[in-house]
Amino acid sequence: MPLDPQLQAVRDQREREHAPPLYEMSLADARAADLAAIRQGGGAAEPVFEVTEVEIPGPGGDGSALPLRVYRPSGTRPLPALLYFFGGGWVLGTIDTADGVSRRLANSSGALVAVAGYRLAPEHPFPSAVDDCYAALRWVAGHAAEIGADPARLAVGGDSAGGNLAAAVTLLALRGGPRLAGQLLVYPNTDQLADDESMRAPADPFLFNRHSVAWYRQHYLTRPEDAANPLASPLRAPSLAGLPPALVITAEYDPLRDQGEAYARRLADEGVPVELSRYPGMAHGFFTMAGTVDASRTAIAQAAASLRAWLQPLP
Repeated sequence: MPLDPQLQAVRDQREREHAPPLYEMSLADARAADLAAIRQGGGAAEPVFEVTEVEIPGPGGDGSALPLRVYRPSGTRPLPALLYFFGGGWVLGTIDTADGVSRRLANSSGALVAVAGYRLAPEHPFPSAVDDCYAALRWVAGHAAEIGADPARLAVGGDSAGGNLAAAVTLLALRGGPRLAGQLLVYPNTDQLADDESMRAPADPFLFNRHSVAWYRQHYLTRPEDAANPLASPLRAPSLAGLPPALVITAEYDPLRDQGEAYARRLADEGVPVELSRYPGMAHGFFTMAGTVDASRTAIAQAAASLRAWLQPLP
């Protein structure tokens, strides 16, 4: 179907304003513009019962710390929990990037949502972000009582690069724990070497496109061999068997569409319960646009329903 009219209006506004693509900006300007656009598209922030921030140990054992923001809905503790990783191509983004989505997910799912900060490329290239996110997962599982979470009901998720990191962390958790109840993957990068139909589609400069993908990748990966590493390209993992249930959300007009859907098919082929939803008329980034695009709210509601199913109390 054509680009959704609400999303078309956003795209046309960018054209009228002659907004340059993020990949043509300096890193500092791109980071500021990305956060501003997400805040504008996300609409008014939903209130939640409580928001707290803590610092947790980084992965290096050198005393460095990572930020963790916890969105707690009303309810009796301990609450089920989602550890969420923000998007931004491993180059852009902060905990604030995921603020609107985290509030909506917490309220609609009844789960505590913890958003992990992680180091960005190119200052900290692969696998720094993976290391940080796995350290955050292990901390949340091991210190769940401190934030009011139930370690037996824990899922991970993220959008875009955050979806990639969620998939990578899930692979690590399969080998080294903790046990996860589900994985929420929103238009995730799953193959850094993908050359498929959606990656070859015409590149609209006012939407996320294949040039965006290449720009992020060149900042994140410093060695050619990194592209085939399963922690950068989860689709290239030797096995996906035994991973937790997944919801994979893709967008029709997204260069990452086909690799996200290929990952969902592989999960299913290897016995992992998976739900795949392609949102017609949508482009990359729509999940964080709940104040602008109706389909964003629909997708968040779908994600919340999956979280409730995965994280229901144990018998």
